[in-house]
Amino acid sequence: MKRLAAVLVAALVLGALGVRTGLDAGAPATRVLRGGVEEAGAAQRAPVNWAKVRVLIYTKNGTGYVHDNIPASIEAIRALATEHRFAVDASDDPAVFTGDNLKKYNAVVFSNTNNVVFETDAQRVALMRYVQAGGGFVAIHSASGSERGWQWFARLLGGAFSRHAPFQTFAVLSLDRSHPSLAHLPERWETEDECYYLVRMNVNMRILAVNDLTTVEDPKEKPSIFGDVFPSVWYQEFDGGRQWYTSLGHRKEDYARPEFRRHILGGIQSVVSHAPLDYTRAYAVSPADEPRRR
Repeated sequence: MKRLAAVLVAALVLGALGVRTGLDAGAPATRVLRGGVEEAGAAQRAPVNWAKVRVLIYTKNGTGYVHDNIPASIEAIRALATEHRFAVDASDDPAVFTGDNLKKYNAVVFSNTNNVVFETDAQRVALMRYVQAGGGFVAIHSASGSERGWQWFARLLGGAFSRHAPFQTFAVLSLDRSHPSLAHLPERWETEDECYYLVRMNVNMRILAVNDLTTVEDPKEKPSIFGDVFPSVWYQEFDGGRQWYTSLGHRKEDYARPEFRRHILGGIQSVVSHAPLDYTRAYAVSPADEPRRR
């Protein structure tokens, strides 16, 4: 009962702030399909043929801290691809961000990227146009620290990294276990990780899980905007594409754990569409372009 009460309190606090959670009364359900996910409100959507899916793992880091978990994250996603019959490419070269190259991919995974990860505005625009054409986007852990001065990227990811509490064991509350990234996890579970705090967060995201700040030791003042919790996993649809982010995954050992690999797999499943990319919907010509209403 205490666990359920904590989850409900977290949902109520987030709801009062206008943030969507899977426990919202009006939140549509998500049904997991074989090899994919049927999104909320998409009952007629055809299942994904995963044998035709290709995913790009991007791991570029600019000047600054670089996580030692990147090789392990690539290995984990390659193992998932072998098991679930989709193809994977991995690169830390921003030159892969061209319109022609990105057309090959159903999803792009920013795995522990950090700081400035592009060399030219043309590469940034290529990512924008890919998303606007319907491309899927997944971001893991320190990816929220990427391109910190680019407003569109922060909106794509859902927010921008501010800081984290010291590495420690703390509790995570699952708010939406209908999502495939959390379907295998309990309502409350413990992890040994960094509790990330983000700023400039979108208000219309579907919050899937939150960190329980009552279990986090932090020598600095914890953010109180969400009460005793802070969002850690979410899904959204932004600028024509689908996005999923998890702030978890600091240790390289995490990526060998079956439950964390399934967490990542569910995120990838939720952003991949059965529909081909449609570049007639892409309009960006500059990284400063504002998203259009659709």
